[in-house]
Amino acid sequence: MKVKPLFDRVIVLPIKEQNEQTNGLILPDASSNKPDMGKVVAVGDGTNFDGDKTEMKIKVDDRILFNKYAGDEININGALHYILRQIDILGVIYD
Repeated sequence: MKVKPLFDRVIVLPIKEQNEQTNGLILPDASSNKPDMGKVVAVGDGTNFDGDKTEMKIKVDDRILFNKYAGDEININGALHYILRQIDILGVIYD
C-alpha cells in the first residue's frame, strides 16, 4: 500500500533508540521524556485548505525529531508510521 500525505503533512517511520543506562538496565520508552526520532518517507505538496502554498522544509529521507504525542499512528504494510503536520516537527537531524 502506498500513501501520499495531503497538505502540509509528512509520513514518518519511527526510529527506535535503545535507552540503556550505564549499569546495563534497558528503560522502556514510556520512561523517557525525550522527543521521538523518525525518517520521513513521504511529504505532502504544501497547500492548505484555502489553496495557499506553504513551503515544505522537510523532504523524503530526512531524519527528524518530533513530539512523542504529535500526529496519528497508522499501519502501512505491517509497520507503524506516523502522520504529522510540518509544524509538529521539532527539528532535522544532521550528521
